Amino acid sequence: MYVCICNNVTESDIHQAVNDGAYSLDCLARELAVSTCCGQCRCFADDVLHDALRAAGAREQGRGAEHASVA
Repeated sequence: MYVCICNNVTESDIHQAVNDGAYSLDCLARELAVSTCCGQCRCFADDVLHDALRAAGAREQGRGAEHASVA
């Protein structure tokens, strides 16, 4: 789904940016230009960012548990 129509940014783009190290709306603005035009997407972009950060954290926890059981 599109998050920022002005700059053609999707939820997938934001999730990928988080996987690549983005952690804030400022990071997304620099990397993807989210919320740099009209600003109407700011709240939705923030929600998607936090979902992506939670998902990334869950993946990291899963990897930690995976490595702990192997060791």
